Amino acid sequence: MAAAATSALAAFSAAAGKRLLLSSPVALSFASGRRIPLASPLRLRAAGILSAAPRRAAAATIAVGDRLPDATLSYFDSPDGEMKTVTVRDLTAGKKVILFAVPGAFTPTCTQKHVPGFVAMAGELRAKGVDAVACVSVNDAFVMRAWKESLGIAGDEVLLLSDGNGELTRAMGVELDLSDKPAGLGVRSRRYALLADDGVVKVLNLEEGGAFTNSSAEDMLKAL
Repeated sequence: MAAAATSALAAFSAAAGKRLLLSSPVALSFASGRRIPLASPLRLRAAGILSAAPRRAAAATIAVGDRLPDATLSYFDSPDGEMKTVTVRDLTAGKKVILFAVPGAFTPTCTQKHVPGFVAMAGELRAKGVDAVACVSVNDAFVMRAWKESLGIAGDEVLLLSDGNGELTRAMGVELDLSDKPAGLGVRSRRYALLADDGVVKVLNLEEGGAFTNSSAEDMLKAL
């Protein structure tokens, strides 16, 4: 009888032109007072009777001429300092800023090539009118602090900013799903480097996935 009741519920849902959202436990009550338990919400959802949670629509990929979306990033300005936050709006307002992203702290290409290149050329970039250089990664602020220390980055020559929840990465439409990789990286950011003038993207070198072909410090220096 429970199976028949479940089928009736599915037919009613289809006839109504919409799916039903029911809370657990799910049961049908009759005038006699008898209650017949139905399948759990998970089973009903799998059968197509209950609606799954709506998925967030993917943002369009950032492009030259777009304004950077605002997001809050976190960082430590010193090994023993307190955690601080900065919004993208405050970071870029009235300034020329190079923002580059890496798929992950401590990963080989990011550690051996991408970040060191910007550290080495930070002075030349500033001489070309760049006010700040910042690296963003979908890592927590504690990992970014440890990475900064391991790289020997002094002061704010290159800021290492945590986009720990992927807020900025999602808003820019540059998510990189590495869930199928054995390293367990999950969803990170595509590698890129961009120049923003007062928050508007003027130069964008966006890599395919984690490739490293056109987002180096040298590439950005040539574009200035």
